[in-house]
Amino acid sequence: MSKRDYYEVLGLSKGADASELKRAYRKKAMEFHPDRNADNPEAEARFKEVNEAYDTLKDPDKKAAYDRFGHAAFEQGGMGGGRPGGGMHGQGDFASAFSDVFDDLFGDFMGGQQRGGGRTRAQRGSDLRYNMRITLEEAYSGAQKTITVPTSVSCDSCNGTGSANGAEPQTCPSCSGMGKVRAQQGFFTVERTCPACGGLGQTIKDPCKSCGGAGRVEKERSLAVNIPAGVETGTRIRLAGEGEAGLRGGPTGDLYIFIEVKPHQIFERDGVNLHCVVPVSMTTAALGGDIEVPTIDGGRSRVKIPAGSQSGRQMRLRSKGMPMLRGSGQGDMLIELAVETPVNLTGKQKELLKEFEKLSEDNSPESSSFFRKVKSFWDDMTN
Repeated sequence: MSKRDYYEVLGLSKGADASELKRAYRKKAMEFHPDRNADNPEAEARFKEVNEAYDTLKDPDKKAAYDRFGHAAFEQGGMGGGRPGGGMHGQGDFASAFSDVFDDLFGDFMGGQQRGGGRTRAQRGSDLRYNMRITLEEAYSGAQKTITVPTSVSCDSCNGTGSANGAEPQTCPSCSGMGKVRAQQGFFTVERTCPACGGLGQTIKDPCKSCGGAGRVEKERSLAVNIPAGVETGTRIRLAGEGEAGLRGGPTGDLYIFIEVKPHQIFERDGVNLHCVVPVSMTTAALGGDIEVPTIDGGRSRVKIPAGSQSGRQMRLRSKGMPMLRGSGQGDMLIELAVETPVNLTGKQKELLKEFEKLSEDNSPESSSFFRKVKSFWDDMTN
């Protein structure tokens, strides 16, 4: 498979200058970085392709050769021999550009990095997840729940600073305040979180004994949660600022509550509608009549059963379903009839049913129609 044009890879024209090259590289590298494309198997190959293109075009000599000869300039016998980037020339520019991409990708996770070196000592706390199971009745009417969440809270002993005596943190000597260290691995310069300061860029000379310098301690918290009417399985409720406390006075994360509605013994939910299968006796289905059915609000509704109703027949009760989570309105309740065949018959009942069978002619049109089709099918098979 032939290589794509390096300018095409970066989305540039041949006249692009060094600043345009760097901006295009950063954009493409962020777009195809494997950490942002865990479910895209092609991302890593595209990321390497972008790196290779930039490594060639950022170097004035290689760029001039590529502009004149294309990929042939770097094939056997061409400039530099072997693939572009085989040497170490211009590696500082590559490392600088890669560092910018690294900062854009991971800056938020490493404590709010500042451009141009140095970083704040505070780091935002992690978001937390809490799984909550509720009943269908609670989902219908809404509910107030109290939950207990194990989390990290700001340390009272040091007011969240992490320092025992209130002294200001000092610049980390291992990373010079950058919060990351670099290691050379062949052609690439790889940046990692500084192990000495944990990526904060600063260290505390006299850590607080209660929190070990973290500025936060583990604790269980009780929280009141308002469950709105109409929630369903998968609904997510966000409680801002109720997550884990940040490191050394950093902002607190959020708490996300994921709702799961337990199955109901009578009703089955479908969006805002409710389904209810109601068994009816054979005589009620044949002669018609009235039945009472339950509703999710605890009430009752009277339903008229037409004479001759069959199993599977559905009737709709308007606005007897679930409330809409967003906006006004309410779903419907769908009643499905299940005609029940009598069991445990007495001798008298059996005699009556046999007598009824003798008197029946056109009382079962669907059955008669089906067996006429079966007879016709068999006759055609024998002819």
